[in-house]
Amino acid sequence: MDALKLYDNGHQWYVFGRDPEKPEKIIDTNQFMVVDGDRSILLDPGGIEVFSTMLASVLKYVDIEQITDLFASHQDPDIISSLGMWDQVLPNAKLHASWLWEGFIRHFGMDNVAYSSIEDNGGRMTLNNIELEFIPAHYLHSSGNFHVYDAKSKILFSGDIGAALEPPGSALFVEDFDSHISKMRYFHERWMPSDEAKHHWLKRVRKLDIEIMAPQHGRLFKGDDVQKFFDWFEQLHVGIAID
Repeated sequence: MDALKLYDNGHQWYVFGRDPEKPEKIIDTNQFMVVDGDRSILLDPGGIEVFSTMLASVLKYVDIEQITDLFASHQDPDIISSLGMWDQVLPNAKLHASWLWEGFIRHFGMDNVAYSSIEDNGGRMTLNNIELEFIPAHYLHSSGNFHVYDAKSKILFSGDIGAALEPPGSALFVEDFDSHISKMRYFHERWMPSDEAKHHWLKRVRKLDIEIMAPQHGRLFKGDDVQKFFDWFEQLHVGIAID
């Protein structure tokens, strides 16, 4: 699993994804790591099936002792079912996730990793010299859901918002926004259940200075494509299962 450095100026952002060895029917995911000195946090570290590949890839950039924190945007297995494996190799780490999902996430295994609950209105954490903000994104698509914003790098980790389902080997960044819409539309119409929640999220994130929006599936948005996504998502009617 290859990694690409998204930011490097005092601290670093890495994205891991496009696993060429994943089973055919397993959804492809993007995993992210933020590093500042001797501390790092893994954002949505992935499913159990990618744990060994993910661990080997991460250790190319940090020592195991430097992985001090984990973050789960919500409770889905594609982004957190590897927790039981991380629990065995990270005896002193802390998992940051919604208070709502502690009883569910513990089913993945938590003997050593501590659970740090995020309240519904969000919060912040300090990673050495940087501050990461937990942005509420409830009901998009989980009822207890958060994104992560880094004001210094201007990166928003947006969880399932902006997601697209594409085969391994596709480009990392959106290259033609209009043609990319067809890869996002059904996912957002079906998996985002609330127009009201969507508008609350848009009102919040439009106030942020964002250079890169990084979802957990598919391609990342950069520069003007971030605003294009906001405009497209705003007019999209979501929560559609049966016409």
